[in-house]
Amino acid sequence: MSPDFPNSASAARGMAVAPHALASQSALAVLREGGNAVEAMIAAAATIAVVYPHMNSIGGDGFWLISRPGDEPVGIEACGAAALAATIDEYRSRALTAIPTRGPLAANTVAGTVSGWQLAQRWSNETLGGTLPAARLLEDAIHYAKHGVPVTRSQAQCVAGTRAELQSIPGFADTFLPDARTPAAGERFAMPRLAAALQQLADAGFEDFYRGDLARSMAGDLRSVGSLLTLADLERHRASLRTPLALVHSLGTVYNMPPPTQGLVSLLILGILDRVLAKDMDPLGPEFVHACVEATKLAFGIRDQHITDPDHMLIDPLTLLDPAALDAMAARVSMTQAAPWGRGLGPGDTVWLGVMDANGVAVSFIQSIYHEFGSGVVLARSGINWQNRGCSFSLDAQALNPLMPGRRPFHTLNPALARFSDGRTMVYGNMGGDGQPQSQSAVFSRIAHFGWNPQAAIDAPRWLLGRTWGQTTDTLKLEARFAPATAAALEALGHEVETMQAYDEAMGHAGAIIRYPDGLLEAGYDPRSDGGAAGW
Repeated sequence: MSPDFPNSASAARGMAVAPHALASQSALAVLREGGNAVEAMIAAAATIAVVYPHMNSIGGDGFWLISRPGDEPVGIEACGAAALAATIDEYRSRALTAIPTRGPLAANTVAGTVSGWQLAQRWSNETLGGTLPAARLLEDAIHYAKHGVPVTRSQAQCVAGTRAELQSIPGFADTFLPDARTPAAGERFAMPRLAAALQQLADAGFEDFYRGDLARSMAGDLRSVGSLLTLADLERHRASLRTPLALVHSLGTVYNMPPPTQGLVSLLILGILDRVLAKDMDPLGPEFVHACVEATKLAFGIRDQHITDPDHMLIDPLTLLDPAALDAMAARVSMTQAAPWGRGLGPGDTVWLGVMDANGVAVSFIQSIYHEFGSGVVLARSGINWQNRGCSFSLDAQALNPLMPGRRPFHTLNPALARFSDGRTMVYGNMGGDGQPQSQSAVFSRIAHFGWNPQAAIDAPRWLLGRTWGQTTDTLKLEARFAPATAAALEALGHEVETMQAYDEAMGHAGAIIRYPDGLLEAGYDPRSDGGAAGW
């Protein structure tokens, strides 16, 4: 049974969830004006790029899952590839043994998210009859960038924590350290150059980001700071429609994005848990956490062995979702002993947003710059903070993800969507590198297996195996609200347990929306964020 509190948000005509309440409100405003869920998501994505700048940017990548009643879900991959000049030899010639995580040489992949907005808008117009222009969808974001918004505590803490590392990187201090100081939570923070860049997109269209005046401006600024990206890299980029991966689950079908994302990982975890979880488990107890953690270890093993740019993968990911393959993986889960654990991939900064409209169109969306503030590079004329997703490439040509011109990097990003056999549809997701599939497993299981409402499932204490945003150790991290007996039982099973804060941002910012067969909507947002669920 679900806890009596906290209550979820409920609505009948539309719902939006985001890790910053202003983004939810931007989506809701579009819905109230007659826009559809895809148009509302573009508005939310633009706003979140302004009001949560440490977590995402229009200088990053994005992935979409879109569900329309009566049709198969579709995915949009808006993932930028490595620069044509980004070769292993180029980095080796600079006496580097690894790609820097910060600075111009980390800004080596095209920013894809705006191309995703463009393709989503085109799909909306052609499939849903969408009519709202880019100027309307960017209206809130332009206003917030021009006139400012209150700095969140999350942003203030993130600036303070990364200042020593980032303040010397081109453009960072001018943008995020006004008057050469860390902005305090609650003070007004504006980005007028970004406002002008967004206005340019509103006037000229999203195409301008890749093949217009803004593209030429960005390419010039990237070149001037020493990035390997060129105008040719921007011009050759296009977002693409992708067929989502589908997991046949005992409760319905669960969807996620295919490689180069780790969507397969999230589905593998749920497929294993579908075979391991028992109805009488306590969703806050050690058996449940242990099962989820052990399933995660198995799925991460697959990820680290196989997942890369799909043009270079040696296996078909669908074969791993075959029931027999999942049966074999589930059989490897020991409920009495923790399996050995090495180390995770490390941090990842991301935002997940969800929107559903009155016609049942549902969108699950993720937008990211990888590490907090990405590469740290902020372009002089446009004020765009560029991602560092390309630092995940290896300079070892024999590695799973070697640097290669035009190659897509591995992505932790994976927006999720479920269609249940009882007629419900759910969009859900989370930010945070290795933490994304883990929090997805917690939220999905508490809702789907144990009947909790979305807000209770998200609010409840979570765990994290390995490292994510702001973390450097590979322990099993438990929020302090878990009962001491749960932590002790997990230690007895062989887990190296570390206790975190009661509501710890390291667990990421989760969210979920459920649409019931009668059209009513229910949503939850993460109290670890600055978010909200907005409905009407």
